[in-house]
Amino acid sequence: MQVNPRKIKLGIGRMLLRLMPLILMGVLTLVTFWLVQKNTPPEKSTIERVRLHEPDYTITNGALSALNELGLTKYRILGNKVIHYDDDASIDILAPRMRLFQLDKPPVTVKSDTGHLDGDLTILDLIDNASIFRPAQAATATQAATLRMLASSTYFKVLINDDIIETNRPITLEQGMSTMHSNEGGKFNNIEQSMMLLGQVKGRIERAPRRAQ
Repeated sequence: MQVNPRKIKLGIGRMLLRLMPLILMGVLTLVTFWLVQKNTPPEKSTIERVRLHEPDYTITNGALSALNELGLTKYRILGNKVIHYDDDASIDILAPRMRLFQLDKPPVTVKSDTGHLDGDLTILDLIDNASIFRPAQAATATQAATLRMLASSTYFKVLINDDIIETNRPITLEQGMSTMHSNEGGKFNNIEQSMMLLGQVKGRIERAPRRAQ
């Protein structure tokens, strides 16, 4: 059987023409895949995804307490919702309420609408409708009587290890029947249970009734 090279070439040419659309589609697919891979950021590893600032657990009506060297409660933090973040161990708190305890002194309560506790459990930020409240206490053998105290501001920072609560925002202080205002903030010392207002202070000071002194 005689082979005709011309017919073979024509057959191959016709076959290539039929396959040309498929070849072009394959080339376009490869080019598109290469472009997508080149412009897509590398997928983050499991460890990198964990480090994103995302909550790893949420507690409803959560509580956190710490004891002093005598085994007594030093402070207790409560919240309607406690949201913990794994990347920095910080905590967001909805409606935080913190009670600070001192031996032979009335407990002090600080609260706000929202709060943020750092991962080292050393700083609690109290944001919006923040207040410090200390109830009145009658005189004892070792302590003088104290009047009811309420300090209000839009923000307080609790320095937990230092037993200090401070703000650089305007603050209103009510103590007994006296009311004072400062536009430059103030500082509350929980050990001494005393409030110092900063900057220019305005208000009125009323003498307490004799029985409360």
